Amino acid sequence: MDEQRTGTEVDTEAEPVAETPATSAGAGTDRGAGGGERGPEDDEGRASPSRVRGWLRTVGRGWRHPRLRWPKRVVLALVLVSVLSLLAAGTALRVNYAGDPAPGTQTRNRDALWMGHAWVDGRKKDADVKALAKRLRATGIRDLYVHAGPLEHDGTLPESAYPKARWLVEAVHRELPGVRVQAWLGDVLATEGEVGMRLERAATRAAVVRSAGQILDAGFEGAHFDLEPLHSDDSNYLSLLDDLRRVTRAHDAQLSVAAHQIDPLPNLHSVVGAFTAHPKWWSQSFFGQVARRVDQIAVMSYDTALPLESLYGGYVAEQTSLALEVTPESTDLLMGLPFYYEDNMDHHGSAETVAAAVRGTRLGLSRTDRTREHFGVALYVDFAAREKDWTAYEEGWVR
Repeated sequence: MDEQRTGTEVDTEAEPVAETPATSAGAGTDRGAGGGERGPEDDEGRASPSRVRGWLRTVGRGWRHPRLRWPKRVVLALVLVSVLSLLAAGTALRVNYAGDPAPGTQTRNRDALWMGHAWVDGRKKDADVKALAKRLRATGIRDLYVHAGPLEHDGTLPESAYPKARWLVEAVHRELPGVRVQAWLGDVLATEGEVGMRLERAATRAAVVRSAGQILDAGFEGAHFDLEPLHSDDSNYLSLLDDLRRVTRAHDAQLSVAAHQIDPLPNLHSVVGAFTAHPKWWSQSFFGQVARRVDQIAVMSYDTALPLESLYGGYVAEQTSLALEVTPESTDLLMGLPFYYEDNMDHHGSAETVAAAVRGTRLGLSRTDRTREHFGVALYVDFAAREKDWTAYEEGWVR
């Protein structure tokens, strides 16, 4: 984080500027429409050292005004508290990244892979499925979340969005027996803007449920939902999950969701939400409520804005522990791995690496529930993955 000095303290015991004929006559000042003081330059634009010192003392007297002392002290105190809080949080994350993962904290063969729309719109062929099978056969990946949407804002899903769905499912079963193909369905929610899906509308939720039945009838073996930005404690979302669960169970299929990160500090989502329109995190309690309603829950444990690998890895370790504490043992808990590279305010590619995410995941698992069977990682996303991402996953988690 960039830090910036906001000003310079002026010696409160400085001697007052002696009045000279020039200043008493008004020379060196310009009382224009703004009524402000001119700088230390003379009429020809020159600035002698004595003029500069006198000008700074004059300006300093304004900042030393008694009415400004307390506001300045409050601002400085807030800055100090913020800096100390960040230092404490950074230290805690670094400590969280220390140590060695326990033996056995590796794949349980319940991992998943998010995959792009090209697999169901006709761009991919049999040769692509064979290449995919070669890549995945020796890994722990058993679920494929294939993008088959997006959903319309009213919850409907046009069949034209996934014309090659049945071909893909049959091809994957042929090349990768035992691997499930789920439909990844998402949409933007109108929680932070005027445009998007509105879960508070019963008709919209009913349409989403019908869309889930529709893609299961098309051959998919599960429905994976990613609705964002989804604020914590959304009762309409919980109601939707209850309705979706009845449909997926009737089809003997999986219900899975992509989940927001959990408050790293208690009620942080409420504090952030009070000052911004984007609370970002879910409460741990709400995460648990969601986890109890689904077969799989995949934490989107990336886009953290953290600048260092050690901080990011420590954060993933904490997220893993928080999620394990409230996820039922019968629900598959998956921690997301960043299989992509970006460098912006939300995601620093040099920090958010697969290696750091895997190590953080293993540390969190080691400390919280080392023998948890219904646990894995989810790789986001196939079309942006680099060879080094696959290597880090295989060497850190699979082997």
